[in-house]
Amino acid sequence: MRFLLSLPVLLALMAPAARAQSVPDSLTSPDRIIQYTFANDAFFRTDYYFTQGMTLNVVLPALRKSPVNKILLPGPANATRHHGVKLHYDGFTPLRIQDDTIRRGDRPYASYIYAALYRISTNEARRQRLTSGLDVGFIGPAAGAKGFQTTVHRLIDAPTPRGWDFQVRHDLVLGYRVGYERQLLAAGRAAELIGTTQASLGTLSTFGAVGLLLRVGKMNPYFRNLGVETGSARGFGQKLQLYATGQAEGRLVGYNATLQGGVFNRSSPYTLPARQISRAVGQATASLVAAYGGVSFRTSATWITPEFKGSRNHAWVQFGLNVAF
Repeated sequence: MRFLLSLPVLLALMAPAARAQSVPDSLTSPDRIIQYTFANDAFFRTDYYFTQGMTLNVVLPALRKSPVNKILLPGPANATRHHGVKLHYDGFTPLRIQDDTIRRGDRPYASYIYAALYRISTNEARRQRLTSGLDVGFIGPAAGAKGFQTTVHRLIDAPTPRGWDFQVRHDLVLGYRVGYERQLLAAGRAAELIGTTQASLGTLSTFGAVGLLLRVGKMNPYFRNLGVETGSARGFGQKLQLYATGQAEGRLVGYNATLQGGVFNRSSPYTLPARQISRAVGQATASLVAAYGGVSFRTSATWITPEFKGSRNHAWVQFGLNVAF
């Protein structure tokens, strides 16, 4: 698959981490963090493609005891480790949700819920971070997108979605993801440029990606923490942070179950054939962040290029709250 073209880059960047697998001096951070995000495309006056999504993310030192950690990458030497679990829910629809028949050539209805059990290993001195995680969940009607979207639309007096009975059928979400980040340039504490690369192999999505992250403003260094000051670290950085970020990513797509259906269950009433999938997809996100001590708030706007032949560019807004406790 074409997504494999990006894997040599990822493996080269991860080489220092791979050599450090037996290094015993990594430690688990005592940080305890909870994060919630909500995303919707209604802010751009659209109601199609990626139409709503939520995440709930918890970082706890106790999760270092999870048996899943045995298959996660340890990260660079002298790294600080964060262990977490992140729940994902997303829903997708075609261009017109009022139609009560299948819209051939358009995006299928689809939704999923899965948990990502992950480890983040950060070497602040070397300004690098390795993240690896196992995704486990399901795609299909049990995710509840039909009831959720129908209820919301009724409350706001919006058109009733009528095509959820044709959504992608139940199937397993199982996958493994790896991401690597490293600082490329910095201007004191006022600006940072970070290179990113990631790859996913799984039943929900298989892809490889590279990108850049730019941070500008009054902020603490990116690799100091996970976005908020926690515990004994408070007082060593800037308590008040106000900054902007811009991120651009290019992705080579191997498989997308929200378009092509599940890998094991091929009984979905409608999916797109492989030839119709866009194998190269670009995505850009601009964010504003305000943080004070152990609390941060982020608002973001994301734009993505067409994901299948004949589709449109799309955009949505996300709000996120991050709290250390």
